[in-house]
Amino acid sequence: MDKIQKAKSISIWIFIVPFIAINLCLILITQFHEFFPNKEDIVHNTLWPYLDGGLSISRAARPYPSWLIFKPAMFLTSFLLIKYWYFNKHIIMNFDKNNKYIKKIIFFGVGSAIALTIHSIFLGIKFDNDLYKLFRRVIMLVFIVFEITAQAYLVAALYSFKSKLIRFINIKILKLKLILVSTLIVVAVISIPIISWPGNTFKFVKHALEWDYFLGVIIFYLLTYFMWKKKVNL
Repeated sequence: MDKIQKAKSISIWIFIVPFIAINLCLILITQFHEFFPNKEDIVHNTLWPYLDGGLSISRAARPYPSWLIFKPAMFLTSFLLIKYWYFNKHIIMNFDKNNKYIKKIIFFGVGSAIALTIHSIFLGIKFDNDLYKLFRRVIMLVFIVFEITAQAYLVAALYSFKSKLIRFINIKILKLKLILVSTLIVVAVISIPIISWPGNTFKFVKHALEWDYFLGVIIFYLLTYFMWKKKVNL
């Protein structure tokens, strides 16, 4: 099916674009200090934030010139996400027109893309107001919750008619997607007390969790690419 190949093709870019963008921002802010006009933005105290939690993703992405990489990449990712979720809607309807998860997948999937766009727009805008800071945190939380929920509903939908998908997908990869989403949900629940702790307590743990969780979220799309088989004639 045409929509399957489109979903397969777009999924690899949803992994590649944010992965490269965020890690370029990391390399830029830790290694190329001469590009930062504001020396307070420079970071010296981290080797690999996925492990040491030396800085947050927003800390790497929000200063100039990092945001010149981050914002366009996130806008592109948001657009690709919306296309991805609608392609999956058509795929599901082709196999199970009345699948109960379709509307939920679109609501949470498109909602996560919109939240990512809003977050990217406001990232780097300095405004010393508690309500504004709360707004940014809420938008980021909405993105994470909506994204994981959409992924969970998509996996549930595919599992509901997996017997019809044998010719089209690698079932082992679908199982890996189920394990991944389940792990992301469990980690999110366990992490709530840590990330909600006030002040700088657990700061490095919070940052490491942020980087690793981001990686887990986009690996879902990498698995999508490998899940769908090469073009199969109906």
